[in-house]
Amino acid sequence: QVQLVESGGGLVQAGGSLRLSCAASGRTFSSYIMGWFRQAPGKEREFVGRINENGGSTLYADPVKGRFTISRDNAKNTVYLQMNSLKPEDTAVYSCAVKIGGSYRYWGQGTQVTVSS
Repeated sequence: QVQLVESGGGLVQAGGSLRLSCAASGRTFSSYIMGWFRQAPGKEREFVGRINENGGSTLYADPVKGRFTISRDNAKNTVYLQMNSLKPEDTAVYSCAVKIGGSYRYWGQGTQVTVSS
């Protein structure tokens, strides 16, 4: 079992920045790929990006590429999502998840990000 708790969301103006955190507990955090997802009102959840076990490899969805950066601190069992140059279309609930056995599981409760124009 893995517990995930996101934090760091809030209200920001377009062009601003936020850093989200996802704290994990319950299993060996450093053994797993971690992913970030978001879900806007009335839309399906979409993949934002992921980071591999040691932080040496990241992958991003096209809408956030070049603006968002995922990092992790395995000593703190935490993964981060640095979001720069935010746009109103980035408004969503952001969640992290652990990739186990080829699929993402153990979702956190999410943190709301609202970008005003």
